Amino acid sequence: MLEEVERWLSRRSWSAADRPLDQLMAAKKRRGATISVVLPALDEEATVGAIVATIRRELMAAVPLVDELVVIDSGSSDGTAEVAAAAGARVVHRDAILPRVPAVPGKGEVLWRSLLVTSGDIVCFIDADLRDFSASFVSGVVGPLLTDPDVQFVKAMYDRPLGEAAGQGGRVTELVARPLLNLHWPQLAGFVQPLGGEYAARRSLLERLPFPVGYGVELGLLVDSLHTVGLDALAQVDVGVRKHRHQDGQALGRMAAAIYRTAQLRLSRGHLVRPALTQFERGAEGFVPRTTAVDTEERPPMREIEEYQERRAA
Repeated sequence: MLEEVERWLSRRSWSAADRPLDQLMAAKKRRGATISVVLPALDEEATVGAIVATIRRELMAAVPLVDELVVIDSGSSDGTAEVAAAAGARVVHRDAILPRVPAVPGKGEVLWRSLLVTSGDIVCFIDADLRDFSASFVSGVVGPLLTDPDVQFVKAMYDRPLGEAAGQGGRVTELVARPLLNLHWPQLAGFVQPLGGEYAARRSLLERLPFPVGYGVELGLLVDSLHTVGLDALAQVDVGVRKHRHQDGQALGRMAAAIYRTAQLRLSRGHLVRPALTQFERGAEGFVPRTTAVDTEERPPMREIEEYQERRAA
């Protein structure tokens, strides 16, 4: 590990308990900052309601840390939107945001569009499939942004149990993302959960970054933040344990391909073949190939979008 990263780990890695809520509220009032929490959701009716209810109860009613709580429905076929609204979130459908630009499937697409329907100076993203959710996931990652003006981007770090096996989750992180980061962006080798879906950043940074539309969005934002604001503006906070729905092996393969492609685009922007991934399923007469396209599209920095410029000006 680079000496620079070792120093960064000692300066920019914290626990959520390091910043109690009263300290955060004092910093929020002092700086006049506003906070938006965004949950991207696709068929998450089983978990989204409890997450929304916890944030409203502990971070909006008990203390007014969060100013805005928005669930972006990515085309759910279940009751995700209804459950989220009943729990107290403002629900916006992906397709209702920036309708002149047809939406494409993908988590990154939803996160990018969320900037157009939120207003907070700090934007916090939380995955909607978390179980046993703790409000410290939000307060933990927004904390450094409230108390340290030099911090621009904060990732959550946590244990990720796989079934009963402690620390065995994050398979794509260990097999794909961590080797890529260590080999090509060694300054980012200190991030415990580089692909984690719980993080917060200043709007002024997010609006300057391109957003990969699919699974590669977390790696893309992390790498581009490093190049935009530097390592010392990045941080991570320990929030304990993350429990969520695990993907099957083939879904992980598609995720890994998209993440690799996101890295590839950042390493070399030209002369790249449009990629596809072939996987195999056993059929009645043997193994059947299934080929899917790998996410390659990226949305431009939001500050280049006319509708966003008009909204900010207003």
